[in-house]
Amino acid sequence: MDTKPLGTQGLVTSGIGLGCMGMSEFYGPHDEQEAIATIHRALELGVTMLDTADMYGPYTNEALVGRALRDRRNQVIIATKFGVVRTDDPTYRGVCGRPEYVRTSCEGSLKRLGVDVIDLYYQHRVDPDVPIEDTVGTMGRLVEEGKVRYLGLSEPGLETLRRAHRAHPISALQSEYSLWSRDPEDAVLPLCRELGVGFVAYSPLGRGFLAGKIRRFEDFAPDDYRRNSPRFQGDNFQKNLALVEKIRELAQSQGVTPAQLALRWVIAQGDDIVPIPGTKRRSYLEENLAALDVLLTEQDLKEIEAICPRGAVVGPRYSEAMMRMVGR
Repeated sequence: MDTKPLGTQGLVTSGIGLGCMGMSEFYGPHDEQEAIATIHRALELGVTMLDTADMYGPYTNEALVGRALRDRRNQVIIATKFGVVRTDDPTYRGVCGRPEYVRTSCEGSLKRLGVDVIDLYYQHRVDPDVPIEDTVGTMGRLVEEGKVRYLGLSEPGLETLRRAHRAHPISALQSEYSLWSRDPEDAVLPLCRELGVGFVAYSPLGRGFLAGKIRRFEDFAPDDYRRNSPRFQGDNFQKNLALVEKIRELAQSQGVTPAQLALRWVIAQGDDIVPIPGTKRRSYLEENLAALDVLLTEQDLKEIEAICPRGAVVGPRYSEAMMRMVGR
């Protein structure tokens, strides 16, 4: 497994990480035994970064990751997040970046994960009512106290990232990025490179759609998040499925899976990009990691671009309410 630096503060991770969210929520039924086996297999294959958050579950995903790593802590970089507030209403999403909330959240994550220090701590969404300097300043003090090693932001606005980086060095910015979602190419990736901030790509397989295994809207479990995502609804689903079919045909011609082709495309976009495909099954994990062995020529990249150019995907990536939470 190749390694990559994230940022300029010393954080180094495997070239592909593992997103753990779906092991606890959002993507249908989950099996804790298989999830833990998947985490263990990822470590065996050289994955060193696991991504979780306190709002996944909520709270239960951090606890699961902690149980999986009980005797393997020194093999892994644990990345977790705070800042998205949930209630008994499963549809509610709030944000909080107040200093006291940052501290309380960190202490809760440390306890659930069963660790003394969090390797990479993200603000999950920016709180527009709290100056970013106050939030990141508190996060920086957690670094000074030895409770956190490196800092990250998820889906911030450009000026917010600049201000945050002045308050305390930011090692990683996490955003959705794939053939399915290419907005970061406009300004986010260039700014990360200007500042020396690493880029972590979540949902690099388009929430699983680019893997080519989803054929009908009815394939989603009743509680699957994607049932409420605009890209998976109505005519959008069919139009986007036609794009995936073209990717599947190109992948087949090269003897690889659509997931491997799409994931290798993300990796090819820069040495400072670390994708974190999520899965809850060992078989998909192994398929994803085999993308590292796929070779894409310049001609291959041109063909992929012709098949799925920017703007080809139909529909916003989040609901209107959730889109208002990104880029702030």
